Amino acid sequence: MTRQRRAGLLLVMMEPEPGHENDLNRWYDEEHLAERLAVPGITSARRFRALQGGPRYLALYDLDGPDVVASPAYLERKRHPTPWTRRVEAHVTIVRNVYVEITAVPAGEG
Repeated sequence: MTRQRRAGLLLVMMEPEPGHENDLNRWYDEEHLAERLAVPGITSARRFRALQGGPRYLALYDLDGPDVVASPAYLERKRHPTPWTRRVEAHVTIVRNVYVEITAVPAGEG
């Protein structure tokens, strides 16, 4: 039996400019993750730092579906960033990609 799942994933890769890494990490820990997790449909978030190569930072957000990033709640936060968000994003190269899950049955579930 094939189960159709339309879960989404937001993948964000970040490379801070020299001298802005600590601000990026504090912003994520103290403001950004909680703000994003308050958006309906964002179910979890994780951050990673590359052991080598780059971009140095990766954030993964599990979504109820890929359309979460087009929802009014998500777009409101994107359109009206906090002062800290504006400051951090001015000094970080950011690549965002949204994905839809295509796995028929996720590994470990059948």
